[in-house]
Amino acid sequence: MIRTTVLALAGTLMASAVAAAPPRELRWAGDSEGGAPFVEADPSHPDTVVGFDVDVAGLLARGLGRTPRFVLIAFISIDQSIARDDAEIGLSGIEDTPARRATLAPTIPYYEFREVLSVREADAARFRTLEDLRGRKVATLAGTIAYEILLRAERDHGLQAVSYDDDVHPYSDLVLGRVDAVLLDNVLAERRRRFISGFRVQPQTIAVGHYVGVLAERNAPLRDACNEILRGAMRDGTLERIFRKWGVWNDAQPALYARLLAGEQVPAVTGLDPSASAATMSRWEAIRRYFPTLVRASFVTLVLSCVSMGLAVALGVLIATGRVYGRRPLRAALTGYVELMRGTPILLQLFVLYYGIAAAIRLPAFAAALLGLALNYAAYESEIYRAALEAVSIGQLEAARTLGFSERQVLTLVRGPQAFRLALAPMTNDFVALLKDSSLVSVLTVLELTKQTQIFATNLGSWVIPGSLCAALYLAMSLPMATLARRLEQRWKAPTA
Repeated sequence: MIRTTVLALAGTLMASAVAAAPPRELRWAGDSEGGAPFVEADPSHPDTVVGFDVDVAGLLARGLGRTPRFVLIAFISIDQSIARDDAEIGLSGIEDTPARRATLAPTIPYYEFREVLSVREADAARFRTLEDLRGRKVATLAGTIAYEILLRAERDHGLQAVSYDDDVHPYSDLVLGRVDAVLLDNVLAERRRRFISGFRVQPQTIAVGHYVGVLAERNAPLRDACNEILRGAMRDGTLERIFRKWGVWNDAQPALYARLLAGEQVPAVTGLDPSASAATMSRWEAIRRYFPTLVRASFVTLVLSCVSMGLAVALGVLIATGRVYGRRPLRAALTGYVELMRGTPILLQLFVLYYGIAAAIRLPAFAAALLGLALNYAAYESEIYRAALEAVSIGQLEAARTLGFSERQVLTLVRGPQAFRLALAPMTNDFVALLKDSSLVSVLTVLELTKQTQIFATNLGSWVIPGSLCAALYLAMSLPMATLARRLEQRWKAPTA
């Protein structure tokens, strides 16, 4: 009797637990920084996201009997995050590409878009095609079909491709005159035209592509289930209602849906030769084609790092000297500068230099990157030199003054050389750190080594080879500096008794 009661109670508790358990979630990845109409923070409720990809995610979740859960992932990292199971599906205006078909399990297309050129109003008559832009700067998003098109046009037509990490600044820089055109899909172009005046979207179609959801290859069964849900939404008009709600429905979509429902295979992109994609090449062919580009990008990284470090050292010496020898107002001002630069993110400082003061001073991207790194690292260098100056013993300084040395002579002949010896090791560490921090300047459209590696990895569909090459190039740049510093330390080491 007791046993029967216990079993009945256990069964009741288990049934209650199952009934109370929340429904299984569908984790979907997106980037709300990309903004509407894809995914953006709801202005009324910033903790939630809205957009047509949010609605598509909800559609898929309902069809699967799950609850959608948004996972914020940077757009450029969505493919890698899906592959490592941070989320089950990526939906954020993700383009169907040969690389994704080769390495992931994309869904059937659910929206067709056109790659279009945007130019300033004054240039609309003379810049209609990519051929018209020879020698000009054309902006786009990195890791997109548009970027691959521009890379080919760079070789064929002599234009300069400029990559951005977001879809807002290409258009603002177009209006400011920093670039001469923008190549992106018509959804983004029309969206930005509503908020940024001064440019026109050309009617010509450069290429045709599609938005898809991406899943890991091992999730092919889930992908197939999502495909059936999407086909059902094409038949009953659910997708049309979603896209009409966001103002992006057009005549291209019914034709696309008819082809898909008829069982026709739709190419990933029309207007770009698939054989030109890194994903369709052998690994050695991809390395052969991309390695020279990585070497050129590493040269940009090295020049930027060396010049900005030289400027940081010079400024740091001046700041440290002023803080040690200057009057109180000067010391207070220099201390405030050091704390400001150390207390705010370098990324914010770069944005202020390039975008924030653009209305008053339009710095070129490379100049803004160089100045931003130099001003930031000057603050850190000054602390190293100040500590080194104060580490020189008072006895030596007093002895020099007793011998009749002026304060300038004490600094240049006694205190300065010893402080430099003490500062050498941490200064070397800072140079290596700056070499790596130079990757942040990609937000200013400077195509340095890490950014070029990121583009290579996106086009290839894997980080293994690009990441290994990138690491090797960084080591090739940093190890000689570290070796030289160690030799100088050994040479200048004080002799032991």
